[in-house]
Amino acid sequence: MAKKIEFSQDVLEIAKFAKAMSHPVRVYILMKLSEMDACCYSGNLIEELPVGRSALSQHLKELKFAGLIQGEIESPYIKYCINRENFEKAKIMCHSFFGKDIKNKSNN
Repeated sequence: MAKKIEFSQDVLEIAKFAKAMSHPVRVYILMKLSEMDACCYSGNLIEELPVGRSALSQHLKELKFAGLIQGEIESPYIKYCINRENFEKAKIMCHSFFGKDIKNKSNN
């Protein structure tokens, strides 16, 4: 019987960050927000993206769930910005992951 492994917290976190960044709209949102010194309203983003409001809302929800962005409610709007602490953590974890050497196994 094969032994089942338990995934470490680091593996689970990298997967969570990768899932959040698995769509071009989300990558664009992260790029846009990371360039800003302030938060922005989702309405500002909708003008630039080829998606509707409900789709944008879902993308923002995924990024927020992963901890890469945060939102401040200014009724009736929500302002979004990068969660700098988690964004930095994701950068370090992904850099570490992609910096590992891959063992080359040749098929003879």
